[in-house]
Amino acid sequence: MSVDPRTLGWLSRALTHEMSAVQQYLAQSVLARLWGNEDLAAHLRREAVEELEHAERLMERLIRLGVAPSAGNLPPARLGRDAQAMLDADHRLEVDAVRLYQEALAHATRMRDAEDAALLEGILREEMAHVRELDGMMAGEAGHG
Repeated sequence: MSVDPRTLGWLSRALTHEMSAVQQYLAQSVLARLWGNEDLAAHLRREAVEELEHAERLMERLIRLGVAPSAGNLPPARLGRDAQAMLDADHRLEVDAVRLYQEALAHATRMRDAEDAALLEGILREEMAHVRELDGMMAGEAGHG
């Protein structure tokens, strides 16, 4: 199966981003648990699992295309000194994801690659929902801070 090399690049960048998100949310979950904030820890763990599911979908697509999945170097997780700082870091992470998926989707659409466009669009919708959720959490946290 022949696939546009730029599409493979977008899929690989997306995989790297998702693995970075898994690392960040999981590390933050551990930190929140150590702080004694079990609710935040549980929320962050659920986010890590959802990002892992995104990574799995991207890996499956890469494997179906005959490419061994490989995430690039992951940046260090942004932990934050308090819950608000964590939410700020997560908001930046999710906004970056939305931009990445918008650009990747635009490329797939230009290439008339319906299968990859559908995958990217699905994950984009979920990342946009994450941004909206974080916006609400940050507004709530600001009211408590």
